[in-house]
Amino acid sequence: MTLHDNIMVTALEKSSLAWGADPNKPNEEGVLIWDISDPINPKQLSHWKTGSTGTHRNSYPGGKYAYLSAAAPGFSSNILVTLDISDPAQPKEAGRWWMPGQKAGESKPEGPEGFHGPANISPDGKMASMAYSPGVINLDISDPANPKLVGKLTFSPPFVAVGAPSLHSVLPLWDRNLLYVNSEAIAERCNEALNFAGLIDNRTPARPRLMSLFPLPVPPKGAPYKNFCEKGGRFGPHNVNQEIHLPDVEKPGNLIYLTYFNAGLRVYNIKDPLLPVESGWFIPPQPSERAGALPRDLVTQTEDVLVDTRGYIYVTDKQWGLWILRYTGPDQPAPTDK
Repeated sequence: MTLHDNIMVTALEKSSLAWGADPNKPNEEGVLIWDISDPINPKQLSHWKTGSTGTHRNSYPGGKYAYLSAAAPGFSSNILVTLDISDPAQPKEAGRWWMPGQKAGESKPEGPEGFHGPANISPDGKMASMAYSPGVINLDISDPANPKLVGKLTFSPPFVAVGAPSLHSVLPLWDRNLLYVNSEAIAERCNEALNFAGLIDNRTPARPRLMSLFPLPVPPKGAPYKNFCEKGGRFGPHNVNQEIHLPDVEKPGNLIYLTYFNAGLRVYNIKDPLLPVESGWFIPPQPSERAGALPRDLVTQTEDVLVDTRGYIYVTDKQWGLWILRYTGPDQPAPTDK
């Protein structure tokens, strides 16, 4: 879900057999739009449908438009759809953009293509920066009906193997002209191309350039495995503290909070963007009970993270549920709320 002011947008998407879904059961798709002026009693205002398998990670930074990672008939993988929700009871498509090769009949490029989401919108509303396989893109969205590519930095190959999902996340640090980027681990026990997290110099949006890569997490002393690939399950980056348009969410500064599946939560310090260092971590204990079909190994799989302006860190784990943490390492930001 994504929200701003009194509007919340929740994603609906067809799941797969690999993730424990029953393909014989009906499913909904698209987005639901809610009035959350009374957060205890949200009211559904509308249901917009893609006509295909639904939406994945969406963004609503407030105002007239929501930005969807949406399936669409005639396209391979998800594309960017701009949805006009100025009348939230009657949402309508305002524009779309796709990577060349996604539309039926277009010649396929090397590597995968597809939009995981979410899109991140610049403070002036004129540019979207996003991870959109095979690369990171800056898109001119000043005319929502006709988005235009400004710049692109290709990552696949080598980082994302052919047939793998899209790059996962881009997190802009608008005041520093930086883009944080990460892929997503999919195959268990690292049986895929290397997953990564890094920083991009975006001072010239037409020519973004990779400036540094984050160090790989190292197992804690005394762990019964010499690397996290041996631990089992998925090892690699997943989600980052993303909903930065919300006033209650900590804005990116020198710390990047990143979930790393079986390596738990990792905290990276980017005070020197050319030399990011790990400055904290939390790994949930080894689970004793399984909470779903995956991963095949019974190990922790830390999935999501959000940090509020009080300094509380909320992380979810596939086996455990919700953990609430605080970071106490270097460059701990002063809380801006109580």
